[in-house]
Formats: sequence, C-alpha cells, structure tokens
Amino acid sequence: MLRWILGGREAQSSVEKSPVLCIGEEQPKNWFTELQVLKGHFDIVRFLVQIDDFRCASAGDDGLVLVWNVETGERLRELRGHSQQITAMTTFPSYNGLTPHTSLITASSDRSLSLWDPDTGNRVQTVSDLQSSVKCLLVLERLSVWVSGGEELCVWNKDFQLQSHRPNHSDTGITALIELPKNCLAAAMDKEIVVYKLTVSSDGSVSVAEVRCLSDHQDQVRALISVNDGLFASGSHAGELVLWDAVDWNVVAYEHILWEEPQPSTQAEIRMGAPKPSEMSIQHLTSNGTLILAAVGSGLYVYSILTKTVVAYRKVAHDSSILHTSMLSDSELMSCSEDGSVRMWELQDLPLPAEPASPGFFGMWNFSRSNKQAGPPSKKMTDIPNIRTLELTGDLIGHSGAVQMFVDLKENGLLTCSTDHQLILWKNGDRQSHLRSLALFQKLEENGGL
Repeated sequence: MLRWILGGREAQSSVEKSPVLCIGEEQPKNWFTELQVLKGHFDIVRFLVQIDDFRCASAGDDGLVLVWNVETGERLRELRGHSQQITAMTTFPSYNGLTPHTSLITASSDRSLSLWDPDTGNRVQTVSDLQSSVKCLLVLERLSVWVSGGEELCVWNKDFQLQSHRPNHSDTGITALIELPKNCLAAAMDKEIVVYKLTVSSDGSVSVAEVRCLSDHQDQVRALISVNDGLFASGSHAGELVLWDAVDWNVVAYEHILWEEPQPSTQAEIRMGAPKPSEMSIQHLTSNGTLILAAVGSGLYVYSILTKTVVAYRKVAHDSSILHTSMLSDSELMSCSEDGSVRMWELQDLPLPAEPASPGFFGMWNFSRSNKQAGPPSKKMTDIPNIRTLELTGDLIGHSGAVQMFVDLKENGLLTCSTDHQLILWKNGDRQSHLRSLALFQKLEENGGL
C-alpha cells in the first residue's frame, strides 16, 4: 500500500522507453503522500470542474453529475437527468440578489442542455431536442450569456433562452471555444478556427456573426487556449503550434514539430521507423501567460512566448499519450496520461543542454513556413539562451485506467478522474497529519484531557 501511495512502480514493459519513466519511491518534492478514492460513478469519468474552494463536480459516460466535498471526500449531491453520456460541463456564475452563486451547465449525447443548482441538486432549466449533441461550452460572464458548440454555434442568455445560432459545415463540428477581446470568440472546426463577433442590441438581445476564418493549420485542430489578453494558441493533430494575435487574429508564430526519421535502406524499415500520427498530435495546451506547455503524443514541450523557442522538453514523458496538463507555477508542471499516471515536473535551469540535440528535432521549431514569408533561421538548442530541463519530481500511481484530467485544489490537494470509473483525491500528507493532530488536541481539550 505504501508503495502504491508514494507512486513507485515497475516498468510497464521489458524494454524501458526512457530512464525518466521510473522515478522510484524516494520523491522528496512529491507532497501527495495520501490519497482517498471517491466512488459513485459506474462508467468513464471525463470531466471535473471546481465549484468553489470546497466543492468539485464530476461527470462522464454514465450521465451522472456528482458534487463532492474536496476537504472530506464526501459525496454531497447526485444530479440525475441526462439519459446518455455527458459531453461537456462548465460552471455558470450568477447572483441571487447580491449573493454570488455558482450553477452548473451540462451537455449530453441525449441532445439536451441542463442548468443545475449544486446547492440543492435540482435541475433548474433544461433544453431538449437539439439538432445534435453539444461538444463544448463557453461562458461569457461579461455579457451574461453562454455559448454551446457542436454542429451549430448557439448563444444563450442566463435564462436558457436561445439568442442566436449559426450552423457550420464542418464534418467534425465545433470542438473547442475560447473568448477573445472586443466581444469576440474563436471556435475550432476541423482544420480551421472561425472567429465570431457578438453584438448586444439596445433591447438586450444578442446576435452573432462570422468575421474571420483562420485556415493556417494543415490538420485538425486538437487544442485551443487563451494565452493572455493579447494572444491565443492552437495545436493540431499534425503537431503544428500556432500563436495568434487575439485582436487582429494574425499569426504571431508558427511552429511545426518534425520528428527525425531514420534513413533505412528498405521500405519495411521506413514503415517501422516512421512516427505514428498520434506521436505528433498536440493533445492538450496550457499556459501561464509567458510559457505554453504542449502535450505532444507522450511528450511534453515548454515553449517560451518571449523568445518563441522551446526552452525545455521531454520527448517521452509518459508511457502513453498525454491527455491533460497544467502549470501549477512558473516552475511546477503536471501531466496525466492514458498510462494511468499523474506526473509532477519541475523546470530547472541548466548551464548545458540536458539531452543531446539532433538536427532533426530542433529543425522542428522554426519561425516560418515554406508557403509564407521567410523569417529568421531556426535555432538549435545550443543557440538558445537559458535552456532549461524538465525533471520528474513525482509519479502518482493509483488509477487502473487512463487518467482523463485533474483539478488543482491548492491546499486541498489534487483531484483526478479516470476510465476506471473512479476519482482520487490526492492530499498533502504533512498537512493532513497536522490537521489530525489539531483535531485530536481540540477533542482532548473539550473532554478535559489537557
């Protein structure tokens, strides 16, 4: 049990892919030394959202939304209403008079949308018989509206009344939405990113119009994030990372991951040596405003917005594809994977490159495309100042299936969800021990034992 909690494990195959894959049980920088398994779902758990400092909600393929106390692990509410798997979930802030209140919006494959009160567990509003299931949700708090994306883009007000909608002609539909400045939003649709502008009329109604279609990606857009007030970023299935200006929607930087392929003598060897598409796919992006963390296949890449270069990377950070990432601080990173693990990383400065550079790899980060205006020559790792390395500091092993995502709960720990139908609440062991001691002393005082 101690080995399980601390995260030690054996190599998953007889041939180890990389020395970084086995950290062992001595993990002094890993403070998650206690865990609590939360049970209640009976199918894959795909979504987690934090409601407030003390509550989180989980949802997945069983159609249930469960509300949890993240301090105690207690299940507070079970929200039932959807008949099929939940495809998206987000929080919706509102006010009861002057009191702030957080509701939940969920979308399902049953082609319905629901508004929930997590305090009571009641379904407050519902919209059914949609044209198709919704794949993503976006709340525009400043305009008091929210947006759903799927085969069409729909804008709704806080009372669940449809304000405007626009169909799209993409086979994949809208897969991601982000807010942009000046009442705009960006929607990922197959290889394109479409920019829409919302207009609020004098009577309070909202209309939406397409203003730009960005077609710079060569393959399906898999990740779309806001970086800061002036930039957003997208990543594709072919390993393209594009940095965009959030106001004029022009390309600021374009980086294409090109794996170094061997030059064998036979066609069979070429097929064996070529990377799989999943190994180049950017599955997830996250940013702290100055750095972008990209999950590329089973690898991690840290990209500097200031220098427009890769400042650290691990080509093999997990045994399988990485599904979710987060930047806990400027130097602390986290990732989870299909291999069932959650890993903690630290960005460390190095006077010399941590890993030998090959021209094939560092040729992948450049500042231009062949069909665009030529830019500065691409840099090799030895030419990049302040090169850093990603060092594995913690390996959290507890799930028996792919870890879909996680939520950083700050002092309350970390919450993860998985295909094993379970959630795990990872806790700071030292803090939990201190809290137990305080509770014991308080009880002794109450009973006159001190």
